[in-house]
Amino acid sequence: MIRDMPNGERPRERLRDFGPGALSNAELLAILLRTGTASESVLDLATRLLAQFQGMDGLARASHGELCQLHGLGEAKAAQLQAALEMGRRLSVSRSPERPTINAPGDVAALLQAEMALLDQEHFRVLVLDTKNHVMAAPDVFVGSVNATTIRTAEVFREAVRLNCPSVIVVHNHPSGDPEPSAEDANVTRELVAAGKTLDIDVLHHVVIGRDGFVSLKERKLSF
Repeated sequence: MIRDMPNGERPRERLRDFGPGALSNAELLAILLRTGTASESVLDLATRLLAQFQGMDGLARASHGELCQLHGLGEAKAAQLQAALEMGRRLSVSRSPERPTINAPGDVAALLQAEMALLDQEHFRVLVLDTKNHVMAAPDVFVGSVNATTIRTAEVFREAVRLNCPSVIVVHNHPSGDPEPSAEDANVTRELVAAGKTLDIDVLHHVVIGRDGFVSLKERKLSF
C-alpha cells in the first residue's frame, strides 16, 4: 500500500518535492484516484487502468459508463478522472491564439489534433480563413460517416460566404486512429474543391486527423 512506501517514493510527496513533471502517468493518476481497493494499492490500480486502456489516450476516450464498470472505480472516481482529463484537453486547446494563422497542414493539426483525435465519431469541420489566413470561424458542419451524400456543400461554405472570406480548410477525424484518407475522403474533397471554384472560395486543404498523426490530401496530391 502507499502508506507502506518510503516517503520519498510516494506520489504526493514526489510531486511536492520534484514537481508534477517528474511523475509517471501512473503516479499522476494515483494522485487523482486517491485510494485503491482492499486488494491493490492506488498505484497498482492506476497502472492497471493504463494497461487496460493502452495509455492515457485510451483512458481519455473511455466513457463514464465504461469507467464505472471497472473494479476499484465508482461514479465519483470516474467523474474526477474524466473532469481532470477534460481540463487537460481544454488547456491544450486554449493555448492556441484567439485568431490562429494557418500556413500549412501542420498548423491545422497543432490547432485541432488534441481535440479531434479523441472523438469517437467522425466530425467534419471547416476552418474559415481571411486574406491573411487567420481563422475567423471553425464550425462543425457534420457528425457521422463522411461521404459525398451526407456532406452538404452549402453548409461547408456558409460561414465563408457570410463572412466574405476567400478560403477554407476542411478537416475531419478518423476515430480508428489511422489518418490514412479513404477513397470516399478523396471523392468528398473533389466535390468541395469544384464547388469552391464556383463560389470563388479556395479549398486550401483537406486534413484528416487521427491519433497516429494527420494527412493532407493536397500534399498527397489527392483530388487537388
